[in-house]
Amino acid sequence: MLMTLQQRINILVRLGNYMQENDEAWQSAKRKAFVNNNWFIEDFVDLAVNNIVQQLLQPEALHQLAASYKIPDTLPAPKKVGIVMAGNIPLVGFHDFLCVFLSGHIALIKPSSKDEALITQLVNLLHQWEPATQQTVAILPLLKNCEAYIATGSNNSSRYFEAYFSKFPHIIRKNRTSVAMLSGKESTTELESLADDIYQYFGLGCRNVTKLYVPVGYDFVPLINALRKYSHLTDHNKFKNNYDYQLAAKIINNEYYMTDGTILLIENKSPFAPISQVHYEYYEQADDVLQQLSGDEAIQCVTGTAAIPFGGAQTPGICDFADGVDTMAFLMDLGSGN
Repeated sequence: MLMTLQQRINILVRLGNYMQENDEAWQSAKRKAFVNNNWFIEDFVDLAVNNIVQQLLQPEALHQLAASYKIPDTLPAPKKVGIVMAGNIPLVGFHDFLCVFLSGHIALIKPSSKDEALITQLVNLLHQWEPATQQTVAILPLLKNCEAYIATGSNNSSRYFEAYFSKFPHIIRKNRTSVAMLSGKESTTELESLADDIYQYFGLGCRNVTKLYVPVGYDFVPLINALRKYSHLTDHNKFKNNYDYQLAAKIINNEYYMTDGTILLIENKSPFAPISQVHYEYYEQADDVLQQLSGDEAIQCVTGTAAIPFGGAQTPGICDFADGVDTMAFLMDLGSGN
């Protein structure tokens, strides 16, 4: 028997409550997540979980999303939607699962090998709490016989996705990153919030800031001081190895760099930067930069603007769809048979 919309909302809210509890099975899943992927330290797993609970699993947000898209109690012919999840930050594919489940379609999930433990525990819980979810949510090693696909990966893997899924309705996401616009008038608090946008998840997320646009003559000293908020990340072996490697490369190649001791600031036009490095570019007219960025498909978001203040990169709301592609509209169109 299919669950009603209210039942789906209720169980998602219950899931959010559970994710904030100290249940041993949940804590064990978090520990396993770190063992499988050493980038998933406790602080960042907890950060991802808290953002999901606060932004995606509150009753008001779920009801608002359902009302905005006129999600029906049940779909007359729910489709099997394959979800290929990335593994760059903890539970990065949760929003896709939420949209498919809430819409009334069948969510068939292939997690990344880098991020299996958390989503597996949550799906197992759904099956325990409500047997009906065993027919509507599953974790699979391979996705076959799906009627639509949502896949997230690198530019390289996206080419394979395009080949495999081109005959089916699909959303395919590629590499993206985020940037920040600075005026030079930022307060210490704002700069420390920008440090969050840069350092959280070790900079591995598509919403992490990897490039700064700064006015000509910008004084970097206050920013470098603010970045020291994350000096403890040098205790993380993999992050420190990346920093040491990038620093050595700059010294050997006699390249100019600035550093707070944990991250390198490099003048470079590319929005993409390796781990432990942030690029910057000088500008004369902020409006010109913003106009240029608005048409750049590589950019996920721009912080330091009215839309996304510093520190807001990693807290997208329930209607902030990745890559600007409306996942829920795609699913509702699928449900209508179009």
